[in-house]
Amino acid sequence: MIKVEIPNPDIVITKKLQLGEKVESVISSVYGFTDYHRIPRDKGGMILFFNKEDDLLFVGKARKLRPRVKKHFEDTVSPVKNHRDEVYKIAVFTVEDPMERDIYETYILNTLQAKYNIDKVFYK
Repeated sequence: MIKVEIPNPDIVITKKLQLGEKVESVISSVYGFTDYHRIPRDKGGMILFFNKEDDLLFVGKARKLRPRVKKHFEDTVSPVKNHRDEVYKIAVFTVEDPMERDIYETYILNTLQAKYNIDKVFYK
């Protein structure tokens, strides 16, 4: 039997609220996330989107993490497009091997039961 364990995230970014007086300039961000620069640009891995209650909303994999995370907030075909305001935390861990990414994605989907993933789901 193969034993799979979900690695601890390398990077976790959370939504920031705009604080201060009304005269203060607005934070330049996409849906409240200002720490995109912390996510590796040219590394592959896994992306996990969570809400405020720490429920898993969506799991994704990418060959290049930062552009893929941003694309989820800009794309009109992203599975999270109707739930972007619900995303509070993004956890990322790097996995360079494409086959390992597939294994992790399927495992995470079926053990943590991501709310908005529809492919590779066996728990229904």
